[in-house]
Amino acid sequence: MRDLKYLFAYSIPLSTFFSIYFQDIWAYSSVFYAFVIIPLLEFWLKQSNTVYSDQEKEDRIKKKLFKHQIKKKLFDLMLYLNVPIVFGLLGYGLVTLHQDALWTYERIGMLSSLGILLATNGINVAHELGHRSSRFERTLSKLLYMPCLYMHFFLEHNYGHHKHMATPDDPATARYNQPLYSFWISSVINQYKNAWNIQFDFLAKKHKSFFSFDNDMLFYLLFQGLYLGLIFAYLGTDGLLVGLIVGISSFLFLETINYIEHYGLRRVLLPSGKYERITALHSWNSNHIMGRIVLYELTRHSDHHFKSNKKYQVLEHKEESPQLPFGYPAAMLLALVPPMWFRVMNGRIPAQMLPEGSV
Repeated sequence: MRDLKYLFAYSIPLSTFFSIYFQDIWAYSSVFYAFVIIPLLEFWLKQSNTVYSDQEKEDRIKKKLFKHQIKKKLFDLMLYLNVPIVFGLLGYGLVTLHQDALWTYERIGMLSSLGILLATNGINVAHELGHRSSRFERTLSKLLYMPCLYMHFFLEHNYGHHKHMATPDDPATARYNQPLYSFWISSVINQYKNAWNIQFDFLAKKHKSFFSFDNDMLFYLLFQGLYLGLIFAYLGTDGLLVGLIVGISSFLFLETINYIEHYGLRRVLLPSGKYERITALHSWNSNHIMGRIVLYELTRHSDHHFKSNKKYQVLEHKEESPQLPFGYPAAMLLALVPPMWFRVMNGRIPAQMLPEGSV
């Protein structure tokens, strides 16, 4: 029964439905739930430092026995269901914002709620599926990235970030004393550039031209353009503006998570000119249970980087990893106020990773 805890990941879509259906002050349902209710629950609930035994791991991912296969399918199905849920609520929200006479404060609340939905059950689930090996799951990943206007993240994250994280070559690793708002700009721009560079490398290795069917970046531009074009065709300029706002807010939500995941952590440059291997020390982790469930264990980030295709349900606590003093939602709020973030977090960075002269 404990495996059913991941059904709580649908609590964000439920709060988004409330925001669209009930309107008025309810328009802020997802905002209130994600950044007030969840942090308060994480403050009161005991953290879970789960480390699975070999038998438990086998029980959760083993494919040979029928009952284990059923469990595996259940975990996967809970991810797949996010696709119709996200697109259904997004469509509902777009139409409601276009047709209903709403006050400005209601529109702001609904836009914020839709942005949170796309970030948690869109980009976050896309990230999990994007590390899978099957074409079906990787296709679902790209589909979920599309309304977030961040399809290039599939390339850059898998082939850039996981290789260069915690080094100056990774735009998704925040530097010591770098404010969140500066990070948003540098990370968004440089990850997009990196995605194109990765694509060019792939094309060169295959001896393919820029206009080849192997150029995924071109297809990402095409599909995102078609998505926005359809919104414009049916809902006009207002609908297009909504699509852009919720997409941008969702990937800024993602970049805020990127910011807190690796802030100030650095890998050592070895005499060979290569960086030391990635260890559990190079990601901030959180065992606060609500954030873990809602984000499909993304907060156990060290284990994810240890083996990126390891499924969310078997990600484990790493005792040696640096720990956030609070869950991801509270950390995101704190990051919005850079002086407070630096005061809380700078002293927690391992001493060997601090820049010279900062101790």
